[in-house]
Amino acid sequence: MEFVRRAQGVPKRLGVLPGTFNPITIAHLALAHAAQGCCDEVVFVLPRTLPHKEYSGASFAERLELLEAALGNVNRVSVAVADAGLFVEIAAECRQAYGPDVRLAFLCGRDAAERIAAWDYGSRGRFSSMLGLFDILVADRDGEYTPPRESSPAIQKLELVGAFDHVSASQVRERLTQGDPWEHLVPSAVRERVRQIYGRSRPRD
Repeated sequence: MEFVRRAQGVPKRLGVLPGTFNPITIAHLALAHAAQGCCDEVVFVLPRTLPHKEYSGASFAERLELLEAALGNVNRVSVAVADAGLFVEIAAECRQAYGPDVRLAFLCGRDAAERIAAWDYGSRGRFSSMLGLFDILVADRDGEYTPPRESSPAIQKLELVGAFDHVSASQVRERLTQGDPWEHLVPSAVRERVRQIYGRSRPRD
């Protein structure tokens, strides 16, 4: 794990927010803000390789640039690059960087939680066994997530302040393409840069 920005101190519980951040939105910031109520630090993780798709659209460097600019002077927040993109792989890199005793909690919305639980990890029961390595904090998104019964102790609800069902990176890109208002979906600090990067003709991912 390579840090672009690292918070001071050694957290006992670390909130981990992986994503493609294409681009970063106000919903990403809301997840991190909510997690700071139960985590000592939140690390935004941009994987170099993705398990389910290739990078397209904004470059890797541009996404990192937007992450750094959007977070500004926010306390207890780090930005890091991981070599791989599966939660279990990112968890291993976090433990190497933060030490074996750190308690990990991955942050996501309902839609992402459903994808993660249904992912083919190669063996039955693998997802449940992974939850011995980390927790998952899930925010409502177009509905509430109901975890599998055997996984429920490690999957907890994350309460957001505000409504973010309408916010997604794909909505930002689509609105930019169609000429609709999009500025309210991204942090104010990166609006002009988002306009420059995504205003160009870009394939979507």
